[in-house]
Amino acid sequence: MDSLTHIALGACVGEAFFERGFGKKALFWGALAQSVPDVDFLSGLWMNTSDNLLAHRGFTHSITFTLLIIPVLALTAERIHRPHNISLKTWILFFSIDIFLHIFIDGFNNYGVGWFEPFSHLRFSFNAIYVADPFFSLWPGIAFLMLLVLKQYHARRGFWWKFGVILPFLYLGYCTFNKININNDVKEILKKQHIAYSRYFTTPAPLQNWLWYVVAGNDSGYYVGFRSVFDSKKEISFQYFPRNDSLLKPVSDHEDLQKLIRFSRQFYTVEEWGDTLVFNDLRFGQIIGWANPREKFVFHYYLQHEGANKLVVQRGRFAKWDWEVVKALCKRIKGN
Repeated sequence: MDSLTHIALGACVGEAFFERGFGKKALFWGALAQSVPDVDFLSGLWMNTSDNLLAHRGFTHSITFTLLIIPVLALTAERIHRPHNISLKTWILFFSIDIFLHIFIDGFNNYGVGWFEPFSHLRFSFNAIYVADPFFSLWPGIAFLMLLVLKQYHARRGFWWKFGVILPFLYLGYCTFNKININNDVKEILKKQHIAYSRYFTTPAPLQNWLWYVVAGNDSGYYVGFRSVFDSKKEISFQYFPRNDSLLKPVSDHEDLQKLIRFSRQFYTVEEWGDTLVFNDLRFGQIIGWANPREKFVFHYYLQHEGANKLVVQRGRFAKWDWEVVKALCKRIKGN
């Protein structure tokens, strides 16, 4: 999830854990604990783009890192707040819940999380919720603001931390339900439309959980389309994108290429834009694919111009959005 959501959710968890006995300091520690795994953003200060792609949500989102940082934070908090009646065990349990919650939630986005780094580079991504979904983030955000405003012993503080913790997880359960149904529909449709594939994935289109982006194919290329949970017809209008591996021969020794292929989990295509080779990671969707099915992919990496790839993951994500695009999104969500 995005950083602001983690901060708000962490603050609610802090309030839930300590409630009235620790005042608003619990909000601070909760927000801090939820933010710790995202310290990996600092790697962008010295790593090149391809290395940074693999570092993000890598070791700092691993179980190993979590087990190492929890006692450090617990000992620090326990020492700062002396004298107090909070045991070291309580601090350890609190930081364990809050930080593990962070790396667990991030696994539901499409970026992928390296839970077993550095022993395994396997990434986990359930692709069940968009990385910035306002229908998930709204509830902890409201609760966080209320907990900041209300006095330490206000009777409604208990209601607000429950509001901020329970509602987003109910929504996450709803997203997972949608994911299961969409996957079942997609497999049935691929079979019905006689589309051969060795791998596929589904992930929500931006900012909601009703319209899903679908990619299926093999080493030759991929079929790309959209499926709404409200679609009544068992069909998807797919666009085919050849993988074009042959275009990579001139840059086969490119130091970033193998890292990009590993990062993409084989869901990539290659294109020529003028005299420039472009590597597309299909997992991050198209810029406005529901409005223009041949649009560029959000993640497009210029293989011969490393310096132009700083914002590669979300390059132009909302660049072409206007009121007509929003209306097209809403219309497509309503179903066919």
